[in-house]
Amino acid sequence: MTAPARRVLYHLICAAPPALDAAGFIGLAHTAGWDVCAVTTPRAAAWVNLDALAGLTGHPVRTDYKLPHEPDVLPPPDAIAVAPATFNTINKWAAGTADNLVLGLLTEALGLHLPTAALPYLNTAQAHHPAFTPAVNRLRAAGATILLADQPGQNGYHPHPPRHGDRSTLPWQTLPDTLT
Repeated sequence: MTAPARRVLYHLICAAPPALDAAGFIGLAHTAGWDVCAVTTPRAAAWVNLDALAGLTGHPVRTDYKLPHEPDVLPPPDAIAVAPATFNTINKWAAGTADNLVLGLLTEALGLHLPTAALPYLNTAQAHHPAFTPAVNRLRAAGATILLADQPGQNGYHPHPPRHGDRSTLPWQTLPDTLT
């Protein structure tokens, strides 16, 4: 009897300091039983070691859309985790913008009703921008889990003061449990 296939988790990585710790999240997701595929924004691709992430996941790391004649090198996802999720990505996702592969996957995930969780990393000035809270609310209403501690009793990220971010404060461990 063969073992059942592990469920596939796409780990979408945006360009923010916690992207440098993506390998640790991949380990957490593996421990939780996921087969992880990493996908980065074009900017985040310059921040992380793509070869190291490919070695950890066993899959190539995607950074851009493929051409129509190219085969898809990743298995289809059962769930999506975007972490760190930037102010820019959250706002564009809520607006339906798909100008990079990460946003394309996120906008499609809502229509496919894939379990999708975002772990934001942003500062308090960004969190108070008038576009941000409506974007978070729109995504939550569409079925996405946004792990932002913006209300009492919520688990997730507490925005940091401008220019005082600490990438070690991103609560990566909150992600795997939201996708089971």
